[in-house]
Amino acid sequence: MPHTAPHYLAQGPRVAVRRFRMEDGDEFTARVRESKDLHRPWLVMPDSDEAYADYAGRLGGDDPARAGFLVCEKDSGDIAGFVNINNIVRGGFQCGALGYGAFAHAAGRGLMREGLDLVIGYAFGPLGLHRLEINVQPGNTASIALARGAGFRLEGFSPAMLRVDGEWRDHERWALTAEMRG
Repeated sequence: MPHTAPHYLAQGPRVAVRRFRMEDGDEFTARVRESKDLHRPWLVMPDSDEAYADYAGRLGGDDPARAGFLVCEKDSGDIAGFVNINNIVRGGFQCGALGYGAFAHAAGRGLMREGLDLVIGYAFGPLGLHRLEINVQPGNTASIALARGAGFRLEGFSPAMLRVDGEWRDHERWALTAEMRG
């Protein structure tokens, strides 16, 4: 898929992260459709132009309560996945909740681990957050491994916490603070 020169917010050896753009819609929705089996029942992603425009508009816009990032392969510019910081609360809390997903062509290659690390650094650096949380369905072993590998600690369990794919689902709560990151 053709790519224009992006503005990366952070770069690692194999991936870089940048904000969502409207012109990413075709590639993003194609990747979502290719990855449905990988994502279900863990998350449901926008798979049409209209759904992407709404999604990217909320994550890439000026809403101070959320920020969305695409994880892109540096060599090709291909979108490997995404990491979103939702429910950003300022004041004494300085916290945000992470959501993320790899696309099927990138799954299992360590690209999301590198991308998540870049977003965490950006969150604790330029965004000025102190705490990040991840809520993961207990059976989502890949997501739990990613959270654990990034240094998050398990803090609790919430039954029927979030409605995903039409059902209220249990979630484990994982967290990381700036001090834990060292």
